[in-house]
Amino acid sequence: MTSFRRLALAALIPAAAMSFGLTPLGLSGALAQSPSPAPAASASPSPAPSASPAPAASASPAPVATPSPAASASPAPAASPSPAASASPSPQAPPPAAAATPAPVQTADPFGLETTLEPRKVVMVKGTANWDSAFDTLVDAFKALNTLLDKQGIKHAGNSMIVYTSTDDTGFTFLAEIPVDQDPKNLPKDMSIGKSPEGKALKFVHRGSYDNMDNTYEAITNHLDDKRLEAKDTFIEEYLTDPLKTAEDKLVINVFVPLK
Repeated sequence: MTSFRRLALAALIPAAAMSFGLTPLGLSGALAQSPSPAPAASASPSPAPSASPAPAASASPAPVATPSPAASASPAPAASPSPAASASPSPQAPPPAAAATPAPVQTADPFGLETTLEPRKVVMVKGTANWDSAFDTLVDAFKALNTLLDKQGIKHAGNSMIVYTSTDDTGFTFLAEIPVDQDPKNLPKDMSIGKSPEGKALKFVHRGSYDNMDNTYEAITNHLDDKRLEAKDTFIEEYLTDPLKTAEDKLVINVFVPLK
């Protein structure tokens, strides 16, 4: 079984709200120090008559430098957290859309379905086969029948069939049959016109290669034993897929078991 690993990574790191305090600009040394008054001119009083020495110019302190607005001591406003870093939970995903109506489940193949076979006109050929080359022998029989019908322009009126007339450990005898609506002419000695089997039967379905039909027939035998049913000494295979054109492992075959 294949294991799927899902990794969900959701790392949301909210940005920390940081306040940026600005230190007031250091005032120039002019703030800390009043400029010393300019020293009085040490001019000796001139001998000019009655000339009072001119008063020393009052050294007014230099005006204090007013801090510019850019250097305001008030702290800068704290940076607002970005919306992406908001502490509030992220919005929930919208609810999933209503699930689509599931496709209808394919009905299981019938197994042991009671049915009634109706006789049909068929062109048939007798044959004998060994189990080791059974499918190839059946295909050759169908090819011979198709060649006859194609030459006379006669179409199939149903699916090809194999009727097992006897079996043993080494092989079996059979009739290969193809339903038709009109009688073919000039039949070879090993071919004839007849009727397909009729009467009550149980229907089973096999899917896959001809070689794997052993499993299907084993299941059929077990079913008959469980139901205490007695079958006739014959089995019928109806090929729903054309054995001449279908890969052997893609075959679909109805198996009919006539009951006594």
